[in-house]
Amino acid sequence: MVTVLLNGEKRELGERTSVARLIEELGLRPEIVAVEVNRELVTRARRASTELCDGDQIELVTLVGGG
Repeated sequence: MVTVLLNGEKRELGERTSVARLIEELGLRPEIVAVEVNRELVTRARRASTELCDGDQIELVTLVGGG
């Protein structure tokens, strides 16, 4: 297991979890999510190849429309 800090809360993930997999597991729409890992932006092109490691700090932000 890998323990990360996701938006300020500890969360346990399986080994070899990518950013893309995390977004999928959370049920989020990938096209409206911005992701930082350890204060570095992870582009959409790199999400599948960016594996999360023990101790990583992840920030996920989604766009919310309204009016």
